[in-house]
Amino acid sequence: MSLRARLLNGWLRQTEKRILARAERPEQLRRHIERSARIFFHPPRGVNFEDIVLGESNMQAVQITPTDMRAAPLILYLHGGGYIFGSPRTHCAMVAHLVARTGLRAVLPQYRLAPEHPFPGAIEDAQTAYRAVMDHPGGVILGGDSAGGGLVLALLAQIGALGLRQPLGAFCFSPLTDMTFSGPSFALNAKADPLLPANRAREMAQMYLHGTDPGDPRASPLFADFTGAAPVWMTAADTEILLDDTLRMSDRLMLQGVDVTCVVEKQLPHVWPLMHGVIPEARQTMAELTGWITSLSRL
Repeated sequence: MSLRARLLNGWLRQTEKRILARAERPEQLRRHIERSARIFFHPPRGVNFEDIVLGESNMQAVQITPTDMRAAPLILYLHGGGYIFGSPRTHCAMVAHLVARTGLRAVLPQYRLAPEHPFPGAIEDAQTAYRAVMDHPGGVILGGDSAGGGLVLALLAQIGALGLRQPLGAFCFSPLTDMTFSGPSFALNAKADPLLPANRAREMAQMYLHGTDPGDPRASPLFADFTGAAPVWMTAADTEILLDDTLRMSDRLMLQGVDVTCVVEKQLPHVWPLMHGVIPEARQTMAELTGWITSLSRL
């Protein structure tokens, strides 16, 4: 772990983790995350941003296009935020760095958030967004982080169940795959995790699920069927409370015959690629992911 990552962990533990633990209303978290993203996350040069509407769905989205774009796959990226906060704006800088590295266009849909729009609003919107882009000539690569990563995996399972055109692949940063929170790391890493407060997870789940069984595979893709699914790339850190969400998800996918790449890093914060301008580990992860995406685009 780099010195910068060590310092970042300490800062997150003293600031962001406390804010996440103490915020009383979703509106507080939304304002804080949007403000922090504007201050700390900056896109690279050589990319263009455009507000678009996806197909006939009237779903708002942000499209990121590199100036040297080639005819190639499209990245459909679903942002994280516990299904409660976050937006394309909070994640577009990170995705823009991936766009600049790969030369691929990306679309970040504005899916509905809880508690105003509880389950199954997010997964319905994810399906709508995918249907709008699934016939892209070069194919589609799904991506997401945290709750958005779980949403990507739930969408991947739904694509198979509905018989839709498969994406080329799917990648996830620190995905939330089990809304029952039954993984051992959820308790074992509660103190070690520098960002996520474990004590707020069930409250977040209640806002999103609104009485739905947390074991529903559309909410917890850990319990979904992925037979015939496209390749999956995932990463998480060994100190995250969601570590076992990734490890058990990887095992389940492999048992069902899916081509899986699972990378576990040491002592990094939740969704560390967001910190692309701060820690070298974020840039290294983005470079590794770029190589995987490039291999898919050559299929």
